[in-house]
Amino acid sequence: MKTAGLIGIILIVLGVVSLAYQGITYTTHKKVLDIGPLQATEEQHKTIPLPPLLGAIALMGGVVLVVAARKEA
Repeated sequence: MKTAGLIGIILIVLGVVSLAYQGITYTTHKKVLDIGPLQATEEQHKTIPLPPLLGAIALMGGVVLVVAARKEA
């Protein structure tokens, strides 16, 4: 398979995942209190939103690349 076809498949997978989850959530730990041997931390959940338009563009771009790679072969 050509490079364009492989990149197209990767874009299709990323587009579907982006449309399905619509964001990436991760957790960070922040030190709130540090007095000698006494420590306290806080868990913070943060989300990076992925707009559905981004997923749709990736999906369409992947389909175009796969179709173009098949026509060349």
